[in-house]
Amino acid sequence: MALTIVGFVLLVLGLNAARFSERMERLRGGLVLLGIAFLLLGISLSTVVQVGVGQVGVQTLFGQVQKRVLQPGLNVVNPLVDVTRFDTRTQNYTMSAQHSEGQQAGDDAIRVLSADGLEVVIDLTVLYHVVPSEAPRILSTIGEDYQEKIVRAISRTRIRDNAVYYDAVSLYSTRREEFQTRILAAIEKDFRSSGLKLDQLLIRNIQLPPSVKASIESKISAEQDAQKMQFVLQKEKQEAERKRVEAQGIADYQRIVNTELSDKLLQYETIKANQAIATSPNAKVIIMGGGRGNGPQLLLGDK
Repeated sequence: MALTIVGFVLLVLGLNAARFSERMERLRGGLVLLGIAFLLLGISLSTVVQVGVGQVGVQTLFGQVQKRVLQPGLNVVNPLVDVTRFDTRTQNYTMSAQHSEGQQAGDDAIRVLSADGLEVVIDLTVLYHVVPSEAPRILSTIGEDYQEKIVRAISRTRIRDNAVYYDAVSLYSTRREEFQTRILAAIEKDFRSSGLKLDQLLIRNIQLPPSVKASIESKISAEQDAQKMQFVLQKEKQEAERKRVEAQGIADYQRIVNTELSDKLLQYETIKANQAIATSPNAKVIIMGGGRGNGPQLLLGDK
C-alpha cells in the first residue's frame, strides 16, 4: 500500500511538473515513469498476502466479511481487502489465584458456591483452538477478542452453574473427576456453537474454606492414628502367638525327655562325659555320683 501511494504521488508530480518549475518540467518524464513503476509494483504486491504457519486469514472488503479463508502461505487477493489473521494453534487461558499465572492481572480464580453453601476457589486452565473454517463467522459475530468474550465468560459461567450440584468436600476429593467431566461437556457445547474447539479442561487447584480444610486434615490424621494403632495391635498379636508357640515347644520337649529318659541312658551319657574330661589337658579332680547302687567315682587329671 505504501508503494502504491508513493507511485501515485510521483505520477501526479510528473503530470503537473510544468506548474511547479522549469527544472521539474525537465524531470517530468522520469517522474511519470518512476510513478507508474511504483504504482504497478505497489498494486502487484498488495494482491499477494502471506499467512503464517498455524494461522488463517479472513478478508474484509468495505466492511463485508468474505467467506473464503486464506490458508498458510502466499495468497492472491483483491488489493482493496483488509486481512485479519487468526491463530488456529492450541491456545490456553488460565484463571488462577496466583497473580503471575493467569491472563488477567491479580487474583483471577473462579469463586463458586457449593451445594452446602460454602465458597470454593477453583483455578482453571482452558485449552482450545479456533476452527479454521469458522474464522469468518467468528470475525463477523464475535470479533478478534473472542478469548475474552467467549473463552473466559463461558468457562466461568459453566463452572458456577455446575458447582452447585456438589458439596465442597466432594469437589475437593471423591467427585472431582466427575465434576471436571461435567463442565467439560457443557463448555465444549458452547464453544462449538461459537466456532471454537475445546481441547482440554484442567482443574489446577481447588481451595476449600480454612475451617473445612482443617476439619479434613484432622480427620485424615485421626484415620492415620487408627491405622497405626491397628498395626501395633496386629504386631502384638503376632508376638503373643510366637511366645505361645515357643512355650508349647518347650513343654513338648520336656514331656518327651521325661518320658524317654532312663538310668541306662544317663549312665551312658556319664561315661561319655568322663571320657571327654579324661582326655582334656585341663582336667581336674572330680568326684561324681555313680547312679543307683554305685559308689562315687574319682577321676584324677594330669594337671
